[in-house]
Amino acid sequence: MSGRGRRVADGGAERYAHAAATATATIVDEYSTSFGRACRLLHEPVRGHVRTIYGLVRVADEVVDAPDLGLDTAQRAAFLDALEADTLQALESGFSTNLVVHAFARTAREHGIGPDLVVPFFASMRTDLSADRHDDASFETYVYGSAEVVGLMCLRVFVGAPDADTARRDDVYAELTPGARRLGAAFQKVNFLRDLAADRDDLGRQYFPGIDAGALTDAQRDLLLDDVDADLAAARAAIAALPASSRRAVRTAHDLFAALSARLRATPAAGIARERVRVPGTAKAGIVVRNLLPLVRT
Repeated sequence: MSGRGRRVADGGAERYAHAAATATATIVDEYSTSFGRACRLLHEPVRGHVRTIYGLVRVADEVVDAPDLGLDTAQRAAFLDALEADTLQALESGFSTNLVVHAFARTAREHGIGPDLVVPFFASMRTDLSADRHDDASFETYVYGSAEVVGLMCLRVFVGAPDADTARRDDVYAELTPGARRLGAAFQKVNFLRDLAADRDDLGRQYFPGIDAGALTDAQRDLLLDDVDADLAAARAAIAALPASSRRAVRTAHDLFAALSARLRATPAAGIARERVRVPGTAKAGIVVRNLLPLVRT
């Protein structure tokens, strides 16, 4: 049998899709301990689909931010443009030679993730190549494109899960959209505050409008975290309405970032401006276990 014949007999399209999904799972495990812990609590097939979303997001972020790629800004922009074009084309065709894009496109086509969410994401990534400061309006736009739309992509997957009320899928998506957006925003803002020193020193960026990363005050820290905690509270209220296949995982991710917010609030502003604050591994494990306990209401 020829090589072509073997591929057809073995289900070539599904084999290729499996290879693409495996590639994205590797990216999750390689890059994010907190997200990886929460992601493992998702039921299949939800877990695999969420991993494909993270895979595309991570690759785009590496194109923009990885310091050791040896690329200048123009080259990074060209690679990002090509990645976006490939992604949009794959949304139409269902195929890409890029395994990460291919996996994402299969998820997107199955769950109704379209250019309305993909284009704002790439626009925010592109902003990182040209802007090192934000005003209130550009900050809001950046957070929407870099984080809130990712939450909405995941929500599309959650409400399309086998255990979801598929008859009300669009209605549930609309009802939970504000919570998903605020959870994504909270994650991004916590990351900005945690990475304040690295963003300033390594990337030359300061995201928070009107905040001098080198002169952060405790009062400014508390105002930023008040905003984060309000987002987290609003998001938590919506988590209970998620299908069981995603509820514990999303609640775990929420609680991990809430713990990071609490640690940031307990850290002097001068310390945040110098080094990255972390939640210890034992504390992360405790949060995961707490969300696994059968007595915890879901």
